[in-house]
Amino acid sequence: MLHIHSGGVPIYIQLREQLLGAIGAGRLRPGQRMPTMRQVAVALKIDLNTVKHAYDELERAGAITLLRGRGTFVAEAPPAIDRATQDSRAEALAHRTIAAANASGIDPADVARRIIVLAQRQSADARTTEG
Repeated sequence: MLHIHSGGVPIYIQLREQLLGAIGAGRLRPGQRMPTMRQVAVALKIDLNTVKHAYDELERAGAITLLRGRGTFVAEAPPAIDRATQDSRAEALAHRTIAAANASGIDPADVARRIIVLAQRQSADARTTEG
């Protein structure tokens, strides 16, 4: 599932983005146990501190939960937030996404269109699973 590319993007960012992508795509589900940092480091033949850096960022972002002595898990869906906070977070995320797209040589409008398609697909998949 995880892989590392040479090309200038720091390894911890590659890990963070791949794990966020897996969570966003539903390949890693809320409450699911994540591989240990050591397992990831050994599998990818990278330094344990690099994996820790990626996991720490994911935990700060609220994507994963680290439970000492029990493991690391995909975070449950966050509680509802007020509209102003949601707008502020969406704005910040949009700016980060635009910067990441530009840094990757991808048109941010293409990313926006892809996000809409993926969100619609996930919504349809969720309805199918529930029904």
